[in-house]
Amino acid sequence: MENIDDLVARLAQDASAVKPAPHPFLLSLKWMGAAAIYLAVSLAFSGLRPDWFERLHNTWFAAELVALLGIFIVTSLSAALLAFPDLHQKRTLVFAPVLPFLVFLFVMFFAWRADSPPAALPVHSFECTIGIMLMALLPAVWTFYSMRSYASTHSQWAGGVALLSAFSVGALWLRLHEANDSISHVIVWHYLPMLAIGLIGMWLGKRLLKW
Repeated sequence: MENIDDLVARLAQDASAVKPAPHPFLLSLKWMGAAAIYLAVSLAFSGLRPDWFERLHNTWFAAELVALLGIFIVTSLSAALLAFPDLHQKRTLVFAPVLPFLVFLFVMFFAWRADSPPAALPVHSFECTIGIMLMALLPAVWTFYSMRSYASTHSQWAGGVALLSAFSVGALWLRLHEANDSISHVIVWHYLPMLAIGLIGMWLGKRLLKW
């Protein structure tokens, strides 16, 4: 029988080094950095709305963008934590997206109240939802691809939160690109679809992230 010390030494030599997983905070920063570059490049090609500077001085428009950015940041962090089987011992932070979503609801309610008399509705409707989804496709793909490496035990929630994060990138792009001030239109065709997107993400997570 082979000497046990020789066997252990040979196995140790044959073993390949395992690259340690990044901290969830670093992982989420990586996703956010890539999304920021993607958003900047997309806006460079599509162009900003012609009145973007003036609109930034509108309290509720600026608050909407900040709240939407908050959703993107916190859902990115939550998705990174959900990618790990033990949530990196930060279970409380997983539920952090609830807060920015509540703030977002608050902002949109008061933006709707302030839209008096209501701004004219644009001639299009569901095209905005499709545009946001197309813009969200690339961030969704790279996030799901990255998450597959970390053995999530909460695949449905991970998929739902990841898709909401990607959708918020598309929503930010459209609000900065489209010259549209109708809050009713924005609520119906930009943000209500988030409910369906979250459910679709959970369905995708169950099939693509389960191991």
